[in-house]
Amino acid sequence: MAAARSFKYLPSRVADQIRGLSLSAKRPMQGGIQGLHRSPDFGASVEFAEYRDYQEGDAPNLIDWSVFAKSDRYMIRRFQDETSLRAAVLVDASASLNYKEVGGVTKFEYACSLAAGLMYLLVSQGDAVSLTFFTDKLTKRFQSVASVDSLSPIMLEMETIEPSGAGNVEQALHEAAELLKSRHLVIVISDLLQDPKLVGRGLQHLQHNRHDVTVFHVLDAAEISLPMHGLVELRDLETHEKLLVAADEIRPRYSQAVQSYLGEISRLCTSCGMSYHTIETRTSLLEALAKRATT
Repeated sequence: MAAARSFKYLPSRVADQIRGLSLSAKRPMQGGIQGLHRSPDFGASVEFAEYRDYQEGDAPNLIDWSVFAKSDRYMIRRFQDETSLRAAVLVDASASLNYKEVGGVTKFEYACSLAAGLMYLLVSQGDAVSLTFFTDKLTKRFQSVASVDSLSPIMLEMETIEPSGAGNVEQALHEAAELLKSRHLVIVISDLLQDPKLVGRGLQHLQHNRHDVTVFHVLDAAEISLPMHGLVELRDLETHEKLLVAADEIRPRYSQAVQSYLGEISRLCTSCGMSYHTIETRTSLLEALAKRATT
């Protein structure tokens, strides 16, 4: 994928902004290509194995500049205890992701932009990543890719996907846990509109299978603060049920319930060692990625 090529969910200017970030696993990983991540197959020591030529798509910070100064060649040091990361990005495509009130984009559009940015970071540093959409089950799966160029068809097809149907995060995550046979960095992007205990069971299944789990909880700011006034008709995007409420009257109790819900999900994730981030759709993509990535 040429740097100048621009996609709906990964404009070239955004790709340029995030190119300096990197993404690593917090738990030991296994993989078939040498890269940035510690492998469980070798002890705590770091033993130099060999050099290889720098290739397009490799992270520039991997270049051994001392070798370049002597030979005028871009070379990358490979170590025995480092291995490439296998990542799986799971994106919620249920109808509730169609919501947009305060943010400039729907939750689904934001989730896709976040997924695109994460995939770009991963393949740019030499890692492999797959993409899967889900509702109450896994609905669309793109096979793992490991180069920037190979992302192009995925980016194009992402633009054709529309969120629909009822969601069941727990059920979909159980299915994903059974599908992923080797250890992965699993990134879940969803509005998590389900009982926190049920969401937790799905996430813990992934964790129990020794995956390194990161959760991006994507919400429109209106879902957190309920900024409407007077009588408001609310409609469930999945069941199409409607409810007439006095927004000003219910706001205090609503806010309390939302904070309790967010707190419970956060505790479920962090208590198991998962990385959890609440992201509003007004948040810049660079800021959202920086919550999990490093410079």
